[in-house]
Amino acid sequence: MQVVTRFPPSPTGFLHVGGARTALFNYLFAKQQGGKFFLRMEDTDKERSKREYEDEILDGLRWLGIVWDPVKPAQAGHGAGNTEIWRSSERTEIYRSYLKKLIDSGAAYLSREPRKRVDATPPNLPPEMGGREDEVEVVRFRNPNKRVGWKDIVRGQVSFDTTELKDFVIAKSVGEPLYHLAVVVDDLEMGITHIIRGEDHISNTPRQILLQEALGAPTPFYAHLPLVLAADRSKLSKRKHGEAVSLSHYRAQGITPQAMVNFLALLGWHPSASDASEILSFSELVEQFQLERVQKGGAVLDVNKLNWLNRQYLKRKAA
Repeated sequence: MQVVTRFPPSPTGFLHVGGARTALFNYLFAKQQGGKFFLRMEDTDKERSKREYEDEILDGLRWLGIVWDPVKPAQAGHGAGNTEIWRSSERTEIYRSYLKKLIDSGAAYLSREPRKRVDATPPNLPPEMGGREDEVEVVRFRNPNKRVGWKDIVRGQVSFDTTELKDFVIAKSVGEPLYHLAVVVDDLEMGITHIIRGEDHISNTPRQILLQEALGAPTPFYAHLPLVLAADRSKLSKRKHGEAVSLSHYRAQGITPQAMVNFLALLGWHPSASDASEILSFSELVEQFQLERVQKGGAVLDVNKLNWLNRQYLKRKAA
């Protein structure tokens, strides 16, 4: 089995430090295993997705030295030529075909449901005062209400009772599939064998496993990484920590790409040897990286350590 990983950011903001680490871990694992690393843009959020964010994400990955493999046309469902990356917004017809399969098999169904829509009136007005009740047709997945589980490479055995998920929505309409379906379809067509992502996605995994089973798709191996935490051990977020969450912030401060790659690799992972050096080149990281050595607990972003690593690389460059 050839290992195939992917990094699927949403271009709704600049590249987060945690996202950069996720991309790096996917890249290191794929290359260590002699596999492929693919990139795609999950721009299902049409209102917030912007090409400027996509360009910034791509530029940040290139700066780090993370090179993704082109996707073959047979995998992409396109015509001739290779496709460097996938964009969800360009694959709507493909998602529709899978949605039709689910509906035809009875695994999903159309559901007309009320939605309050307000035209040129404050959003809290009742229908009789200007608001208008209408219906929308969504597509819901028919939940088999069972327990699903997987052996997470980082977290061990995980089990989840899907009953509480109820029949969840997988498309706003037959023509507008949502995140969970798009992810499952793209992973299937890309031939993804390992899904390496943040632990904040654990709650998404049961839904996606149910969809995989309904489509007859293989379930990839999962590895959910610990969150990147601020110095106060709170989740690193733009709302609370501002520009310190973005890769571009540290790049602008003069951090070298070598130091940043080294630093990101040590955010939740450590080499096997207890006396191993903390200064590791890209090739050394590829050689030594193992998902089994990723810790479960949160990884604190220590700016002092990043600056120390940067000084070491600057000294080496000057020598």
